[in-house]
Amino acid sequence: MPALRVLLSGGGSGGHVFPAFAVADATRRLTAERGDFDGAVEFRFAGTADGVESELAVEAGLDYATIAARALRGRNPLSQLLSLGATATGVFDALALILRYRPHVVFLTGGYVSAPVGLAAWLLRRPIVLLQPDIEPGWTLRALAPLAARICVTHERSAQRYAPGKAVVSGYPLRQGFSELDQPLARAHFQLNGGPALLVTGAVRGAQRINDSIADQLEAWLAQTQLIHISGPNDYDRLARLREALPARLQSRYRLYAYMSEEMPLAMAACDLAVSRAGASVMGEYPAAGLPAVLAPLGEAGGHQRYNAQLLADAGAAVVIDDDRVDDDLFELTTALLADRGRLETMRDSMRQLRRIDAATCIAEVIVAVAK
Repeated sequence: MPALRVLLSGGGSGGHVFPAFAVADATRRLTAERGDFDGAVEFRFAGTADGVESELAVEAGLDYATIAARALRGRNPLSQLLSLGATATGVFDALALILRYRPHVVFLTGGYVSAPVGLAAWLLRRPIVLLQPDIEPGWTLRALAPLAARICVTHERSAQRYAPGKAVVSGYPLRQGFSELDQPLARAHFQLNGGPALLVTGAVRGAQRINDSIADQLEAWLAQTQLIHISGPNDYDRLARLREALPARLQSRYRLYAYMSEEMPLAMAACDLAVSRAGASVMGEYPAAGLPAVLAPLGEAGGHQRYNAQLLADAGAAVVIDDDRVDDDLFELTTALLADRGRLETMRDSMRQLRRIDAATCIAEVIVAVAK
């Protein structure tokens, strides 16, 4: 039997890309353990030329193929026409790729690049497995859902929109590093003392408004807590200059990174609280690390982050702040939580109740079953 060939696609954010890597790793393990497809599996990742997925896939050691695609947003007719043209070109790119690669199954995690890949897979009658990372699907996943053999969702709330038997409640697939987290060792790794520690992250690209809130009151933040701040590349230089201007005693409390990948699970384990947006990864990675959060969901792209944030807030694991209140309220809200150790521990327990570490294996089982 030939090796199992899986075409992966998804992009636009780490929340669409990292799950694909986790599922790829789990599929490798599963096929090796069971001997399906002679225990061999091959992957290829299809994404845009300039999307975050292009950097991350290469970093993960996956063969990468470029697909033309463009976000379909706004009401500008010219912009919409250009987006439709790029998508049409992307369908031809994906058709050529699938004819060359001949995947047994196509696994899509969302983002606009998934649209041409999914349509090409359907035209060539290749089975499609979707992962819906967010509670509410984006327009791409909504459009592709009728074409899919199976749809893996991260929570029961999402399964209700699909016909019985089509959705599989898998949880959010975790990248490597979350299985054996130890807070004392994680704190030692970042050289944190026994005081409060806050993780501030804007995912792969950064979060401008959250970064501004930190920059505007940096000394005040550092008087209250140690900071691990993942700023994204655009704000890193500005924040690095502010750090250099700090007194030495405060510099030692501020750990600034433009980007973090393999150390991210350790950073989550080391901290008492997170401040971030509410992309899909927060529903899997924060529970895995038992990390309570202050979430400032973005309202764009259909407001999907708000549904993610509300899920964690309803569970008592997070507090939600409107994006337009970040400038005025984030500092006081966050520092008050850091000072309330009892509430933080309750939030941490609530976050842990949402933990599911077998999601990637569950999805790998779906992929292998569909491929057969």
